[in-house]
Amino acid sequence: MSAYLFVKLLHNLCFVYWLGGDLGTFYASRYVTRPDLSPQARSTALTIMMGCDQGPRFCMPLILPLGLQLAHMTGQWSVEPVWLWLSWGFCLGWLGLVATLHFAHGKSFVPALTQFDFYLRIVLIVGLLALAGYALATKFILTASWLAIKLGIFALLVLCGLLIRMRLKLFGAAWGRLMAGDSSDAVNQTISSSIASCRPFVYLIWVGLLVNAAYGLHLIN
Repeated sequence: MSAYLFVKLLHNLCFVYWLGGDLGTFYASRYVTRPDLSPQARSTALTIMMGCDQGPRFCMPLILPLGLQLAHMTGQWSVEPVWLWLSWGFCLGWLGLVATLHFAHGKSFVPALTQFDFYLRIVLIVGLLALAGYALATKFILTASWLAIKLGIFALLVLCGLLIRMRLKLFGAAWGRLMAGDSSDAVNQTISSSIASCRPFVYLIWVGLLVNAAYGLHLIN
């Protein structure tokens, strides 16, 4: 297997695990919100939901440098190799941050690291949208317009993830009350409405992933 085909395989696997993990998370969330289930059953559903969500969380930082690597290997990302390695370094650092937040759950430094991750993604979104817009307007850096569009869509997918995170703020407090024995209608309504408010952004992520896959397969000109 050539290096190009290996990188392409890894890039495609990131797409598969991102979309598949999102589907599993979405399905498990329906059991988290069911007030007819016991708190223990709903807690198990939440554990499954969070486990499925790790696929997208880890694939997001990896799919970007793999895509840039493919673009560089095919001559469609016309920059010096040092920019490619800087991109890899940034994204691997981002992946390390995501892994730390996952495995260091409950540590005292997690809130500060979570806030840093939030602002890092804002910087990434702005930077990628600016790069995609510049490449589309000038045909410079990214020589193929479809690559610039894919990059812009990826930035919007990161934005959707941030909006989901913001809409789940009330969920955490309500869930804590449920686990403490408060299964009132108000608590269940907050849990249900918080998750329901995320679903439009989940659908947008699915659409964005499918559109990017279509561009990658050249189904869209």
